[in-house]
Amino acid sequence: MSAEATNPLSAAEATGPDAPSRRRTRPRIDLRRLGRAALLGPGTRDRLPDAIGHVAEAHRAHHPDADLAVLRRAYVLAESSHRGQFRKSGEPYITHPLAVTLILAELGAETTTLTAALLHDTVEDTEVTLDQVQAQFGDEVAYLVDGVTKLEKVDYGAAAEPETFRKMLVATGNDVRVMSIKLADRLHNMRTLGVMRPEKQVRIAKVTRDVLIPLAERLGVQALKSELEDLVFAILHPEEYENTRALIAGNTGAGDALAAIAEHVTTLLREADIPAEVLVRPRHFVSVHRVRLKRGDLRGSDFGRLLVLVGEDADCYAVLGELHTCFTPVISEFKDFIAAPKFNLYQSLHTAVAAPDGAVAEVLIRTHQMHKVAEAGVVALGNPYTPPPTGDRAETAEDGERADPTRPGWLSRLLDWQEATPDPDTFWTSLRADLAEDQEITVFRADGGTLGLPAGASCVDAAYAQYGEAAHSCLGARVNGRLATLGTVLADGDTVQLLLAQDAASGPSPEWLDHARTPAARIAITGWLRTHPEPATAPAADPRPPASHAADRRTGTRLLADLPGTTAGAVRPAGCCTPVPPDEITGFLVRGGTVTVHRTGCAAADAMRSLGRDPVTVHWGDTDECRVTLVAESFGRPRLLADLTEAIAAAGVAVVSATVEPPCEQRVRHTYTLQLPDAAGLPALMRAMRDVPGVYDVSRARQCASPDL
Repeated sequence: MSAEATNPLSAAEATGPDAPSRRRTRPRIDLRRLGRAALLGPGTRDRLPDAIGHVAEAHRAHHPDADLAVLRRAYVLAESSHRGQFRKSGEPYITHPLAVTLILAELGAETTTLTAALLHDTVEDTEVTLDQVQAQFGDEVAYLVDGVTKLEKVDYGAAAEPETFRKMLVATGNDVRVMSIKLADRLHNMRTLGVMRPEKQVRIAKVTRDVLIPLAERLGVQALKSELEDLVFAILHPEEYENTRALIAGNTGAGDALAAIAEHVTTLLREADIPAEVLVRPRHFVSVHRVRLKRGDLRGSDFGRLLVLVGEDADCYAVLGELHTCFTPVISEFKDFIAAPKFNLYQSLHTAVAAPDGAVAEVLIRTHQMHKVAEAGVVALGNPYTPPPTGDRAETAEDGERADPTRPGWLSRLLDWQEATPDPDTFWTSLRADLAEDQEITVFRADGGTLGLPAGASCVDAAYAQYGEAAHSCLGARVNGRLATLGTVLADGDTVQLLLAQDAASGPSPEWLDHARTPAARIAITGWLRTHPEPATAPAADPRPPASHAADRRTGTRLLADLPGTTAGAVRPAGCCTPVPPDEITGFLVRGGTVTVHRTGCAAADAMRSLGRDPVTVHWGDTDECRVTLVAESFGRPRLLADLTEAIAAAGVAVVSATVEPPCEQRVRHTYTLQLPDAAGLPALMRAMRDVPGVYDVSRARQCASPDL
């Protein structure tokens, strides 16, 4: 029996109830049936066409003129080389490359990628050599197989993961198709994870959640990402998963509300003479779970969304006009990702309309080509190195590397800073932090160009993104025409002009690490500080008694520092870790005579210690009162702000300021600056905030909101 048949996860059909049939037949990506469809066994040579029949059928649906002969030859080599090998589930090993290839075929991958997918394990696990692959299938297939082969089998141990994913990114940087094959490989392994021990399932699911799913999102492969999310959800949150499945199963008629709205929209667009296809898109399990946390009790229209497909970009806006004219629009739900595409190439119009009976339907409007890219991301863009029809050769970068026109900007940035990070653990930490940033902003340079940065980036990040190591001499910035400090946090659409010193020998201060959010900036600053240590100050003949300095007035606490030698300036907490009593703390003397105080274990403090900087002895004064900034991460829902504020007030804590960022994919971030009468009550306050329904994390602010800290 196949692993899919014995694994309850593979039976998770993440579809909504009673989805109406489509008006006309169209190829649709449905990855959830592929695990079974591909498991045909190696068969005999006489049955070779049947063994890859599903792959050929899926491939021809996207590429009608594709030459299938090369796929048959690749299957012959893969089947013969893997013959006698079996998976942990007991299936012939050939079923795995078949399933991986079928996943990519349904996503619309071109023939070269499918050929490499069939052969992706041959060089690593069999006696087939890369030279043999190159001789039989050409340079492109050999290049992809070699790229996947360099991603050694993952040991899923803490020590193995960092270097494995570093290699993955390096290989991906040269050809995004390598990552496509790796993601399809992980999806099939997740489908058959039920044959492994529970503890190993959890370990693999966590890595998939932390790295593979964000990478699938960054590459725009939404169809693959959705199924990975559901599989991880079932393993890491089995109770919530079962509750969601029961909720969907118990609402068998939930699709009727959306079907009625879809029929109304179809009639409306036909009368407006706008050629369009209106479909009902059921939500997958994780999406239903998020909507339930956001809205509480669900109505029938909450179990799915409407998808309107049109032929031209202009038709998208025509459809939007008709919907907003004939229905009541929910203005807060409108987003235009056509005029401003997302960082993963995604384009679509998002809106929501209310029917006369009060049912609210979310609507996605896009062209057929936009839909293809929205589902399959970079996989749908074909071979990025195919010469144009004129016969011109593909572009080549100045360093000899192939220039991939499909490579997203975020991936290029990752590749840049990973080269400057020799330590795998540092790279791993930076990678996970970067992938956790699910929002990007675009800021405009003074020369008319643009910079893509993660949300929350500062002028320090913009400086290194624009100038690289030349940003070491940056003095300040103008943001929207006004002078600003380098710690100023940028917003989407800001115009930033970086001001550089004439003296190129000047360098960054360790304090810049408090404001640097991007790995590229942090690595550049740390590298400069490592090669330019500050000279040690000669001890004074008569050491002065310890100097007591009040901390910044915004903290509400007192900090004491022992400062032998010259007179120092103020003592203040670092913005990167916001220490409060009774945290264990350490201090460092920075330029200008200021002592910055960090929590013990803070990454910035460890970085300065690794540079040979001597810590300053610091300790808390005799006051218990303190001010701290907390960030609450939550799923959006009605009355969430009121409930959080009530929990804070019940703890006897005063709210100094509060900000709520706009919701993004049903998630909301609240930032509170709070005045505590007793610092010892901070852990209890954070627990009380986490207990508020919908809140999934409360943490100290990694960066103070005020730009001068």
